[in-house]
Amino acid sequence: CIDATLWWLIAIHFFDRNLPQHGLAKELAKPIERALNWLHCQEHQKLFLLQQNEASDWADIMPRSGFVLYSNALWYYVKHLYGLPHSEETKFHFNHLFFPFSGNMPDYHRLRLLTHYVRRHARRNDLYLSFVNFSFWGEEGDTFGNLLAILLGLADEGPTHRILNAIDQAQRDVPYPLRVTCKPIGKDHLLWREYMGRHRQNYNYQYHNGGIWPFVGGFWVMALTAAGLESRARQALVQLAHANQVADWGFHEWFHGKNGTPHGMRGQSWNAAMFLLAHHALEHKVF
Repeated sequence: CIDATLWWLIAIHFFDRNLPQHGLAKELAKPIERALNWLHCQEHQKLFLLQQNEASDWADIMPRSGFVLYSNALWYYVKHLYGLPHSEETKFHFNHLFFPFSGNMPDYHRLRLLTHYVRRHARRNDLYLSFVNFSFWGEEGDTFGNLLAILLGLADEGPTHRILNAIDQAQRDVPYPLRVTCKPIGKDHLLWREYMGRHRQNYNYQYHNGGIWPFVGGFWVMALTAAGLESRARQALVQLAHANQVADWGFHEWFHGKNGTPHGMRGQSWNAAMFLLAHHALEHKVF
């Protein structure tokens, strides 16, 4: 998955910044160079955004392809951390492509075609699109990708509050934070794929198709904190604790997006880690 390489690079930089005496980045200089080179091979030469196939990031049975919001939020952050070229172009094209509803039109011809096509046919939404391909795009509302856009410096103050208000008003954090898809992709939708029904897993309000993931709930708390909404963030952190507490502190992988029943594996360490990180973020800057 393309995001595994991106998170790996972020983790190395985080470790090296906090424990420089270990010299991890120096030790892994060659693998880091190969990883960055591989990512540059996936980057569009003019838009400076990554391209990918379906089901090739953490949402591993979702039909997002082409330019994907989530992966490109991480790519921009990796560029920032490692001082890579064209990071400002990445941010500019990110905001024009995934939110093509502003009055400004980009200069690059292909991007103008993509944004014009989306603007003619898509319904205006306060969230970034989950992906954009040549003639189709994602309006289901990828909350994880939108939160990363806030936390990693892609969404300025106006878009940040627009996104948080949209998630809040739609109650995507009920009963627990956070539902990862605002509007699930049903079997009658153009974007539905047969593989989404594998093991009956990715139907409406399940798994990545509208299920609740406490792991992502931690990013919700951090985004609220980063926007200065401390009271709301603390409330969300309590909700997150209740999610992890279900079934005698089961730390379940995900919950049904409507009825809140637990699913997936118990004992998810990333749930515990994200709860601790979200709590830490109330007092300390993380990203």
